[in-house]
Amino acid sequence: MSFDTPAGTRGLAMESGGPFMVWMDQLMARRIVRKVFSTFGLDVLVLSTIGRKSGIERTSQVCWFPGKDGSWLIVAAAGGTRVNPAWYYNIAAYPDEVQIEIDGRTVAVTAEQLHGAERAEAWQQITAAAHRFAGFQDKTDRELPVIRLTSRSGSAAPQE
Repeated sequence: MSFDTPAGTRGLAMESGGPFMVWMDQLMARRIVRKVFSTFGLDVLVLSTIGRKSGIERTSQVCWFPGKDGSWLIVAAAGGTRVNPAWYYNIAAYPDEVQIEIDGRTVAVTAEQLHGAERAEAWQQITAAAHRFAGFQDKTDRELPVIRLTSRSGSAAPQE
């Protein structure tokens, strides 16, 4: 399936924080963010993508929900901004070069954007588990992309 969600015309503006904020995001990804989200009952994974423009590995912390057959569902919500988060475009460019860090292990995954009835079913599950995602959808006119991450065969490796 294609990654085809365009930016919206309504929603919060996404600010760029520059190099300092990139550094802070990387620091927070492994130390603080997962603990904060878990306090609110949300599970967080670290998503590693290849930058579509830079070709450099990028990491982001993302809430996840259990999918069918042991997959992970993530939402390109960006808090209800007008635009998709950068990681969405990175995944679209390199859907077979994505990794996640979860439960003390690194897993190579393939990313697929859900559409139609499959997306609707996953969206219902996500908003039932975390009502705030429905609020994010209300803030913007873009349909928040739901991405399924499926482990590539034999890719699980213990974290060092």
